[in-house]
Amino acid sequence: MEMIRMEHVSKSFGTQKVLDDISLVVEAGEFLTVIGRSGCGKTTMLRLINGLHMPDCGSVRVEGQDVGSADLIALRRRIGYVMQNKGLFPHMTVEQNISYVPVISGKKKKEENHRQALRLLQLVGLDPSMAGRYPSELSGGQQQRVGIARALATEAKILLMDEPFGALDEITKRALQEELLALQEKLHMTVVFITHDIREAMKLGDRVLVMEQGRIAQIDTPDRIRSHPADDFVRELTASERWGDSKGSF
Repeated sequence: MEMIRMEHVSKSFGTQKVLDDISLVVEAGEFLTVIGRSGCGKTTMLRLINGLHMPDCGSVRVEGQDVGSADLIALRRRIGYVMQNKGLFPHMTVEQNISYVPVISGKKKKEENHRQALRLLQLVGLDPSMAGRYPSELSGGQQQRVGIARALATEAKILLMDEPFGALDEITKRALQEELLALQEKLHMTVVFITHDIREAMKLGDRVLVMEQGRIAQIDTPDRIRSHPADDFVRELTASERWGDSKGSF
């Protein structure tokens, strides 16, 4: 079953074309990683899926529904969105941050929201005793876990992640990568994950989407991309993964 479909999507801002004829399908339960240089259109693609931008041409469908004709508030409440800066409300406790969407949706009672927040904290590897803390009292890795828990509170089947681990140290990043993989397998979520790190892209993705100048350079399994790079740009990426040098990040 397909969860996301983009057909011949292009998007410009002013005179700058950011996406140029993008077509792809993301299946239910798939983990798709997206990598490319800064400005290649990765974040714009996520924002189109979430209805934060509309395509200039082409179509974007989520769970079979055209985003252009969808109830965008309802759509966004079905999609979890995690950003590098966590996006937590500093004046709210951890529990209030996690429960924000259920509260504004009016779907759950206070006690239900409380139980769900504690359950989600455990699910992302945090002690439920942290529920009463504020974001400033947490480490960067803990804040990122709370951001993931808040995205999961929407009970979303789709999780969009925009460089969520980019600002973390390597030890914390590796731990969160493992937790995310376990979480995705357990909950059978569809994940679209943007990264600047080719090693991270290859480790996490069932498939890897390599973008260059607003177009798809290659989309395939990590093994196929390593063994059959589509062009010199992809070949350079796979070489940087092998040697672990600085070229592996953009």
